[in-house]
Amino acid sequence: MRLTEKLTCVGMVALLAGCSSLNPFASKAAPRNPPAALQELKPTVSVRTAWTANVGKSGAYVFTPALAAGSIFAAAADGTIARIGAVDGREAWRINAGAPLTAGVGSDGTTVAVVAEKGVLMAFDADGKQRWKAQASSEVLSAPAVGQGLVVVRSADNRIAAYDVESGTRRWIAQRPTPPLTLRTAPGVVIAGNSAFVALPGGRLVALALTNGGARWEVAVGDPRGTTELERIADMSGIPAVHGGEVCAAAYQGRVACFDVNNGAARWGKELSSEVGVGVDERYVYAADSAGNVTAFVRGTGAGAWRNKWLAYRSLSAPVPVGNVVAVGDFEGYVHFLSREDGSMMARQATDGSPVYAGLAGPGGLTIFQTKAGSIVALKAE
Repeated sequence: MRLTEKLTCVGMVALLAGCSSLNPFASKAAPRNPPAALQELKPTVSVRTAWTANVGKSGAYVFTPALAAGSIFAAAADGTIARIGAVDGREAWRINAGAPLTAGVGSDGTTVAVVAEKGVLMAFDADGKQRWKAQASSEVLSAPAVGQGLVVVRSADNRIAAYDVESGTRRWIAQRPTPPLTLRTAPGVVIAGNSAFVALPGGRLVALALTNGGARWEVAVGDPRGTTELERIADMSGIPAVHGGEVCAAAYQGRVACFDVNNGAARWGKELSSEVGVGVDERYVYAADSAGNVTAFVRGTGAGAWRNKWLAYRSLSAPVPVGNVVAVGDFEGYVHFLSREDGSMMARQATDGSPVYAGLAGPGGLTIFQTKAGSIVALKAE
């Protein structure tokens, strides 16, 4: 199911008002907005598959790979964790965590962190040997962030906790308010400098001090609006992107916006609804909205540079800018390469036919994606 079909209700009123229509056994009507058919495309760049690997299916969760120390670290719902060479795709090791996992991998190259069912946080060393286990306060749906001697996770009850990377001892915990109704999605955490930037339900972005979890600043990316709880969902999407002195993020039924990393001062914001987050390079901020449009915004001002409308309602992944192209995956397992300069369609590459959920920029101009079926695919546009 797409992320907008997965809702979490808090309290009986929200349960009755917001979730009664989400009966999985009810007959499904035809989609109101059918996905756009793919048009015949004459490639203007050559795309080749550099390597592929498979770690296992994602199941009901969204798994994101991590790039660190020249390797891709990836995981699957059945507990599989693998370390794969980012350049050549060679598998260094593969282990099983011993429990079903609920989120992707966080790594700094020396520590590999994953989360199992019921919020069990596990850390392994660079060779796949388990270091420690710890218990989060509730289920965790987004990949841990690893850096500055800490492993930081956000659990479903909106608690953010930091654990010592060596021992697993909890260093601090921060509690944020939880809206009555939220998407059952995975707004993420990124560590940069001396802060953890955390995307939260309710459309909030907070910067926490790594020393003690205190809030350096907190801003609204999506302000809840509307008369019903469903209309007022404005949850953060994907993982915040830090580039230079800015952190940029997007919210469902909210905005795409950039803020100063030091004090949270708003640089700019534009109305946009996204379920998957943003991609950033030195010139643009790229966002795929809920309608399947991909838009590039000028980083400094937020002015719209271009918009691609050819992938309407194809459930796109967050854009990944690499060199002169911007890559996005879709629900049929295709990866589309757009021009960084004007957004035009440049090439298309099939993967395994399952939804493409998450990607990242790899070494040597590679784009690396993980699919729902568990394929890790490294592509090179030349």
